[in-house]
Amino acid sequence: MNTKISENIGLDLVRATEATAITAGRWMGLGKPVEADNAAITSLLAALNPLEIDGCIAVRRESNNHLELEPLGTSIGTGSGPTIDIVFDAVDGINQLARGYPGAISVIAVAPNGCMWAPASGVYMDKIVVNKEVAHHLVEECIAAPAAWTLALVARAKGKKVKDLTVFLLDRPRHRDLINEIRTAGARVMLRTDGDISMGILAAMPSSQIDILMGAGGIPEGLILACAVKAFEGAMLGRLDPQSNAEREALEIAGLDPSQVLKVDDLVRGDEVFFAATGITSGSLLDGVRYEGNYAFTNSLMLRGETHTQRRISTQHYVGPGHQSE
Repeated sequence: MNTKISENIGLDLVRATEATAITAGRWMGLGKPVEADNAAITSLLAALNPLEIDGCIAVRRESNNHLELEPLGTSIGTGSGPTIDIVFDAVDGINQLARGYPGAISVIAVAPNGCMWAPASGVYMDKIVVNKEVAHHLVEECIAAPAAWTLALVARAKGKKVKDLTVFLLDRPRHRDLINEIRTAGARVMLRTDGDISMGILAAMPSSQIDILMGAGGIPEGLILACAVKAFEGAMLGRLDPQSNAEREALEIAGLDPSQVLKVDDLVRGDEVFFAATGITSGSLLDGVRYEGNYAFTNSLMLRGETHTQRRISTQHYVGPGHQSE
């Protein structure tokens, strides 16, 4: 069994997210999130399956839109290369894309088989993400502490005042009380309806406009984000956060403890991780796809955990006349 992942896989992943972004970008502003995401997933799998890898999907995304999601454990690649776990979101920010809003990206992360935490019965997890400057100050207690306490810790680590911090959260009813706590503490709040991976990456980057990501989101998005956090040498805390009685009961049956706090090394073991993302609609992290005649232009980010390599890649693609999203 081949377990060593080639360093060249990073460029392969970028090519996959580029192809997916070019497909997904054709759906911008059309108001069809289901059709857009299905087309993007088809494009991403078509780009990944020819690769010399023995990959499988480590954790399944939740679907609120009756999407044709890939089954857990789906094999990816030719089966003849390194055995790896894969987690992806063909369009992170699908509603952003459908409405023509900024910040939608195509994203994928990989690690050696068995290295990704993958609770089959979980859907949501609570998350905190900070950059390298704050990493050594972040403690497990932060995830259960009042927001004001955690924000004061982050402010001290960054040499800022709490009122100068910017906190990103998803704009969801489940965060109503947390948003009020943050505002009462005096920090500024940035909200988006979906697509928290790109904003979490900004929280992990040095000298970014986002100081911390907080709140609950999907487990797959959390695992993807953990791979990026490793590459940036930031810090992340996570714990299961069931949003329904059914999810809570499923966790109990599976013997999973929602109170357990997980650090980034618990979420993804080891440093042999790779991450790639390509912008679909322009946002704070990446420029979106631009179409000009027979060409499409993409902007991507590639990360490697072992070397902490960060590459920004801008590419011109020939798409030919009559290129369609389907």
